[in-house]
Order: sequence, then C-alpha cells, then structure tokens
Amino acid sequence: MATTGPAVGPSTEPPASPGPAARAAKAQLQPGSGPAVYYVAINDGGSRGVRFGCNDSLVAVPGAASPGDALTVALGRLLGAGMPLDNDAALYDSLAASSLRFVSGYVNGSTAVVNLSGSLRPGGVCDIPRIEAQLTHTVVAASGASRAEIYVNGMPLEVALSLR
Repeated sequence: MATTGPAVGPSTEPPASPGPAARAAKAQLQPGSGPAVYYVAINDGGSRGVRFGCNDSLVAVPGAASPGDALTVALGRLLGAGMPLDNDAALYDSLAASSLRFVSGYVNGSTAVVNLSGSLRPGGVCDIPRIEAQLTHTVVAASGASRAEIYVNGMPLEVALSLR
C-alpha cells in the first residue's frame, strides 16, 4: 500500500507528529467551526502556507460548523462545493476539473484511509502535486491522523495521478 504523509515533497514518510500545516489548520479552527479544507496559492513561494510543488503555498480555509463526521464534511466541501464563497484570497482548486466522490474513510491507528471514486483531471504537470497536497492535508487535518492513504477507484493516489 502506498502511503502519503502530511509533508509535501518527494518523501512519502510522514514526520513523527503532524506537520506544521496540520497544526496550523487545527490552530485556525475556533470552537464551533468546521474542518479546514486546503487550497493552493499559486506561485506564492510559501508566504501564505507550506511551500511545495511549483513554488506554491498550501492554504487552510476553515469551514463553517456543520453536523456530521469531520472527514466527511471536509471532503464533501473539497470535492463537491468547489472554492469557498468568500474566496477573495486568490486561491486555486486543483481538483475543480476532476469528478471525485468520497466513498468511505476511517482512521486506523495514526493513518486515515480514504476511498474515492471518479476521475482525476489535472490541468497540467503542476496540478499533480497540488491535487496530492490538497487531498492529503485536508484528510490529515479533518481526521486528526498523522498520515493518509488515499485511494481512487481502488488505486493508490500516486498511481492514479501517474496514469494521467
């Protein structure tokens, strides 16, 4: 099984504790607010979040309080709702052209396992790390796990992205 950790970059080994982005997302959530969902600040150089990929930043956007499991709510927002309504921050959603659906998810020890179905449609080579980062960080932040295993149509996310 392929594993994706909260750190973004070539290594797939997660740090011993949640990375700075996961801690920052949890810190940004106020009592009564919903789980954070991650979007991309293109060519931001890390000034608004964790720097990764094509000199982008990963930015946590806390959600409004909603009933239900935090993982289901967060992935529903990320996969179904598109960009947040108050997106005056010039954030990009690398998943916008994809048609993914959350099938199931659970936490096993320190790992969140998520199953998605549908199709991935990256808009270019830079969207591959963006998709991986948005999904991984959103899952880790919402689940409280320290790492994520994400599957698309039964394939590990890395494999699904390499087929595009």
